[in-house]
Amino acid sequence: MTLEVFAMQAFTGLSIFTILMLMALGLAIVFGLMGVINMAHGELMAMGAYVTYGTSILFETFFPGWMGIYFIVGILLAFCVTFLFGILLEKGLIQFLYKRPLDTLLATWGVGLILQQIYRQFINPRPVEVPTATWLQGAWEITDVVAFPLSRLFIIGLAIVTGLLVYLLLYKTRAGLLIRSVTQNREMSGAVGINQKKVDTFTFALGCGLAGIAGSSFTMLASTAPDTGQAYIVDTFIVVVFGGVESLLGTVFAAFLIGQFQGLSEYFLSGSMARALILLMVIVVLFFRPNGLFATRVRR
Repeated sequence: MTLEVFAMQAFTGLSIFTILMLMALGLAIVFGLMGVINMAHGELMAMGAYVTYGTSILFETFFPGWMGIYFIVGILLAFCVTFLFGILLEKGLIQFLYKRPLDTLLATWGVGLILQQIYRQFINPRPVEVPTATWLQGAWEITDVVAFPLSRLFIIGLAIVTGLLVYLLLYKTRAGLLIRSVTQNREMSGAVGINQKKVDTFTFALGCGLAGIAGSSFTMLASTAPDTGQAYIVDTFIVVVFGGVESLLGTVFAAFLIGQFQGLSEYFLSGSMARALILLMVIVVLFFRPNGLFATRVRR
């Protein structure tokens, strides 16, 4: 493998990493910090993608002169819509299923199937695409062989900024302090007067909102179909478990490691063989570290 080919495959791995990290951050908060197995997380990603698709149609129809900023607006709307849907889902269903992981698995799996059918019935049963903003078209040409698409560079930057904002929220704000206190010791947090129901609702909605951002980013990489999220939900769970169920740092590292491994191995092998090698690597690591690479100790 020449240096140019290695650089292109490594950049492909970064593109995979961005979607995996954005998806896994939301799932790490919902699954890792709350213990809720949300099988509809992939459909929430698709919801964010469809919101971005709808935003592009809205701007193209009514504000064609502002098409350059539609994607930024789409990202913000994708987060807001999935965040609000997360609140409704937690209030209407999830709050009754805490400490019942198998029940949350089945219930959210059913929610995911319902959302898929809604997408098929009311949006489009076929894959849809969004136009690329003019300032994201083209590529940054390093050499005659190596060129990095501007849209993917933007998504990588978005993933980094989102990860930093999540870190600042959880570790530098009062809301993050409340989330971590409830996560680490629910009984004691309740004893000191923390409203656990509000914290649970906000935490679940935040995880859903991050899935919406992942879906919005995904529109720059591929078309969106009703079952798009199903292609990523298994990989997302693997990232969360591999990095450490309750470790956000482990989630980011695992997403980077798996993304790079997949990007480089697909150059030599088929896509299915690359995924098989990733699963083998995860199994071997979990055999020696059952709690993941960056497992944290939490009092239950």
